[in-house]
Amino acid sequence: MRKCFWRVTVLLLALMALSLPALAQEKIEEKAAVEPASAAKEEPKPYFSAAAAGLSKYIFRGYEQSKDSVVIQPSLTVGYRGFEVNLWGNLDTNDNYTKAYKANWNETDLTLSYTHELGPVKLTGGYIYYALEGVDDSQELFLKIAGNFLLSPTLAIYQEIANYPGTYLNLGISHSFNLTKEITLDLGASIGYQISNTDKIVKYNSNLQPTTDKYNALHDGNFSVGLTVPFGKYFSVKPVLYYSVALSDDAKNRIKGTSLSNNNDFLYGGLILTAAF
Repeated sequence: MRKCFWRVTVLLLALMALSLPALAQEKIEEKAAVEPASAAKEEPKPYFSAAAAGLSKYIFRGYEQSKDSVVIQPSLTVGYRGFEVNLWGNLDTNDNYTKAYKANWNETDLTLSYTHELGPVKLTGGYIYYALEGVDDSQELFLKIAGNFLLSPTLAIYQEIANYPGTYLNLGISHSFNLTKEITLDLGASIGYQISNTDKIVKYNSNLQPTTDKYNALHDGNFSVGLTVPFGKYFSVKPVLYYSVALSDDAKNRIKGTSLSNNNDFLYGGLILTAAF
């Protein structure tokens, strides 16, 4: 029955096409000659961006990853039709974290992701491989929901699937204010919650000693302010300031207990140079 329906439909469409007057056919051809040009303009194109950040400290999800040194963090991104590949690295100019005590490239991250838009909402899913020096490498799957409306809210879920089983949840907001036609003041804030399913990530007591209890707590808050200044056709520079703080007693103990400088809050900043093509 279904095959018969489609055969009849195709036959009717063919007869309709053959019965079109010549003038109408000419108009269609003229329109078709114009449409490819406009369609070509709307066709998604591959994009590429490169960035390099020079910061006074490296903080990852509230944890201090450097001390008394400048870190240089280059990043390369290639994307097409929602698919994106990002390569990121960390060069510590005096690496106390791995006890190299000299300039040392101690981390390289590879992120593969796909983004799909649903009206004012973007859904991004992907995979991250963290190549780390001095400790076991890490791998995560993640899902991020971002809203293209007031305060640009985001909710991200990261699930470790390798050596540090657990989950990290992050809720963030951000907004940019136009100071001029091109220069923007960029504000951001986020909070994170960490859930450990491994004995490698445990609670610390008030004496900053590790316990046998798996860590599960409202973890970190991060606040940022930056000034994006475009120059040329493809480039921008952004001075930025960050403040990271522990959000619970358990977080304070764990972050301070694992800190290089015996702190659970950190103020740091630097400069980010970006090129986008």
